[in-house]
Amino acid sequence: MLVLLPPSETKAIGGDGAPLDLERLARPELNPLRAKLVDALVDLAADVPASLAVLGLSERQEHEVQRNAELRTSPTLPALDRYTGVLYDNLDLKTLTKAERARAANRLAVASALFGVVHGGDPIPAYRLSGGSVLPATGPLGGLWRPVLSAALAETDIIDLRSAPYSSLARIPHAITVRVVTEDSAGRRQAVSHFNKAHKGLLARAIVKSRAEAKSVRALVKIAAAAGLRLEPTGDRALDLIV
Repeated sequence: MLVLLPPSETKAIGGDGAPLDLERLARPELNPLRAKLVDALVDLAADVPASLAVLGLSERQEHEVQRNAELRTSPTLPALDRYTGVLYDNLDLKTLTKAERARAANRLAVASALFGVVHGGDPIPAYRLSGGSVLPATGPLGGLWRPVLSAALAETDIIDLRSAPYSSLARIPHAITVRVVTEDSAGRRQAVSHFNKAHKGLLARAIVKSRAEAKSVRALVKIAAAAGLRLEPTGDRALDLIV
């Protein structure tokens, strides 16, 4: 079972890995489109004002454009070390044991506007590209990724924790989905927005700390419960994480 996480807009800088080599990433069937998007993003970075406009950045974020310009030459980090933010703070890789870290690399993957999906240990550079971006050279990313990525993930058992902009990059109808909700005294549930990623990070952490594999909805509920998280099925392949 592969847990598919949303990425973060922010990325850790630097790294000690060799520059980007698409052949070292999981799911090589995605490499033709990955290469096309890397080329488009590097070419766009040559025009800083255009890059800022396309990526929705301010002039104070020109360093993000420079990172895109250096995509082919900058050092890499494992994907789970590259992405930052609330979800990854709560996943808290640095406090995992060696065995748990190995499980994280095997069990977790991250949705990516640039790479489609990267597994936890895949070496990637820092970059800036969002799921809703429209590159002048390629058009909307959803239209590019959806047929390719949906096919690539069709035979993989998945727990889908993606956010909306990244869910649109691939349809995974067979996935187990998790909604983060609150529950009032009358039992009415409402989706959580502000702390959504924090709780998904805690669930991902529970999955990699467990020796048991989340092979089913029932197994996932048990793993969550052992970590003090309340998961309840709302359908054959849908759960609510109640916080």
